[in-house]
Amino acid sequence: MLAQYLPILIFLSIATVIGVVLIILGGLLGPTRPDSEKLSAYECGFEAFEDTRTKFDVRYYLVAILFIIFDLEITFFLPWALALDELGMYGVIAMFVFLIELVIGYFVIWKRGALEWE
Repeated sequence: MLAQYLPILIFLSIATVIGVVLIILGGLLGPTRPDSEKLSAYECGFEAFEDTRTKFDVRYYLVAILFIIFDLEITFFLPWALALDELGMYGVIAMFVFLIELVIGYFVIWKRGALEWE
């Protein structure tokens, strides 16, 4: 059984060695001419106007997580649409139930104020 995983282990070892060697070579052979422009903080085309270590509001992270969750749930529509002919009416009903749950979840977080910025 261990012999089945040997090619994977060899592949991962070679990939790791190649990656480490390329990073080291890039650091040794690459140009290193730092100046004040390269070392300065860059933010949206102009100088940073406050400390970069300020704390973000928790709502920012909450909205980002909710976006990721809903974005991932929407990706379930593509395989469903591609297999709709094979799924038949059962697939339509199952996706309708999924869509209802998605909409209910959206309205719950909207009513709780999770999407409010102020």
